[in-house]
Amino acid sequence: MGFVREIGAAGKIGLGTVIRFPTVFRSRDSRAEFSHQLYKTGISTLPVVTVVSLFTGMIMALQVGLELRRFNQEIYLGAAVMISLIREMAPFSCGLCLASCVGSAIAAELGTMKVNDEIDALRIMSISPLKFLAVPRVLALCVMAPLLAFYCCVIGTIGGGVVGATQLGVDFGQFMSSAMSIAERKDLFVGLVKALVFGLTIGVVAVSKGLGTKLGATGVGRATQHSVIVNFLLILMFGYMITRLCYQ
Repeated sequence: MGFVREIGAAGKIGLGTVIRFPTVFRSRDSRAEFSHQLYKTGISTLPVVTVVSLFTGMIMALQVGLELRRFNQEIYLGAAVMISLIREMAPFSCGLCLASCVGSAIAAELGTMKVNDEIDALRIMSISPLKFLAVPRVLALCVMAPLLAFYCCVIGTIGGGVVGATQLGVDFGQFMSSAMSIAERKDLFVGLVKALVFGLTIGVVAVSKGLGTKLGATGVGRATQHSVIVNFLLILMFGYMITRLCYQ
């Protein structure tokens, strides 16, 4: 019953947040807060996202290239790395980075406000916590997640090309030509849709866990932990489901 209640609460928060997305642009203060959340979600996480995506592409190129070398098919290294990144690994890596860096921060921030009775104070002043706190954060995740996923794909492909040129004997230009020739619009669309779903999921789960915090400081830590764990599991499950639907 507790699990069902959590799903219902998260669904209610998610629906209420999405419905209120247009309210972000109705006032200067809301737009300023939304811009601040865009910075925190996108610019602040760029160093982590860059390192993760770079080494993801390098590891993939090395592992795939070693196997292709056994069959003298190194020419297809760029295509293999690009397809893996654009369909799956770029949105997946981006989602994990956002869940650990941004989602955990949102859960901790809202959880601290909840145990300090700041959420109740907003309600007393007739201010909706969803409109004031959740909407800018969730919308910023929805906007920045696809952009960061595309950035992950670009950086990962460059990292794979560097490994191919320096360790596998694959010319960098040939690597990029193979990568660009194999990628299709559908692959890019599927990757961006995955990133969008991941961003929405991370925001809704983090807000739900934060607003449901109890038991003081211990509850804040527990909410943050549960937010990261649940987001990791949902990213894996939703990633599989979207791939299954789009590539039957």
